This record gives sequence, C-alpha cells and structure tokens, in this order.
Amino acid sequence: MRSYISEFVGTALLLAIVAGSGFMGESLGAGNAAVALLGNSIATGAGLYALIVLLGPISGAHFNPVVTLMFWKLGHLDLKKMLGYWACQFTGAIAGIWLTHLMFSLPIIQESTKARTGLGIWVSELVSTLVLLSVIYIGDKQAKDKVPMLVALTVTAGYWFTSSTFFSNPAVAVARSLTNTFVGIAPSSVFGFVVAEFIAALLFVGFLALVMSKAEKAPPRGL
Repeated sequence: MRSYISEFVGTALLLAIVAGSGFMGESLGAGNAAVALLGNSIATGAGLYALIVLLGPISGAHFNPVVTLMFWKLGHLDLKKMLGYWACQFTGAIAGIWLTHLMFSLPIIQESTKARTGLGIWVSELVSTLVLLSVIYIGDKQAKDKVPMLVALTVTAGYWFTSSTFFSNPAVAVARSLTNTFVGIAPSSVFGFVVAEFIAALLFVGFLALVMSKAEKAPPRGL
C-alpha cells in the first residue's frame, strides 16, 4: 500500500505544482505568457526533483503511466501492480488539480477551453515522451543517483523546446483538461496527446524488447 499511496500523493502534488505555479505565474506576470511559462517550468522542475528524491525509494516515483509501462516491461513490477499504479496516477492527478483550485479559491469543477491540437503538437508529444523515457532508462542504467536531477532538468528544458510544452504523461493530459487556467488543455485535445504519448511508449517498449531479445541470444563473452 505504501507504494500506491506514494504514487497517488506524488502525482497529486506534481499536478498541484504544475497548475498552481501556472496560475500564479499568469497572475503575477500580468498577462505576459513568457513570464508565466518561466515560473511554471522552474517550479515544475524544482518540485519534481524533490518528489523523486523523497518518494523514489518508496514507489520508484513514476507519477506517469508511460513510465510505469516501461518499468513493467523491464520486469520491475507485475501487471497487477502496473494497473494499480495507473489508477493511483490518474486519480492523483485529478485530485491535484482540484486541490489547486481549492487553494486559489477557484471553482473546483472546471473544464479547459484551451485548444492544443495539430500535427506539430502531436509530434511534439511523441518526441517529448521518447526523450523522457530515454533519459529515465539511460539514467537508471548509467547514473542512478542522478536520475532525479536528470528528469527535473529534462522537463524544465522540455517546457521551452517543444511546442506542446512537454506533457509526456497521459495522467497529466487528462487532469489538465479539468482546469481552465494557464496550464489547461481542452478535453477535445486530450485524445491526440494521449495517443501520441502511448505510441511513443509502445515504440520505446518495442525497442527494449528487441534489445533484450538480442542480449538473450548473444553468446557468452569469451566463447
């Protein structure tokens, strides 16, 4: 149960950080979108680093269904636990959005009107998700102690170099459709994001399957 609670709380806090800093940045930036995005990206990266460091030893600090899918493929958790993590991540993300609305005295139940759609956006989400999974996978293999920093910096940079602002997380996409603030995404746009993210995840998992298969067939060294 500790791992499920960790995923729920961690994802909820992540969305509270994303939505709260977006609302605060837009309010203090007086309509300057660049200032709002700067505050949003810095707060998200900093918060994500803290969450991964603190909750990583408990659940792995996935906070993301596609990350959980990758670790399932790597054999770090079974199918039942993967589905349990998904449930915690989606419900936690929505809870985080509602918590933000409560903190800022906004209507708790909302629906975004901000359309984010088009080929460029979908390709951006595909690339974003591939980049995130690659950073986590390589970091876990080569620099395990630096994974929190690597992920936090990647997400912070991703806000600025991708047209979709680096969602790369189906739970985040769904939850952000429930806030009509700076970070919102119209419900009609969510499907394209989620499809792009899961296609990227399946491509990455397929790549891992190919690599693992070749590794199993390779002759032992020295023969």
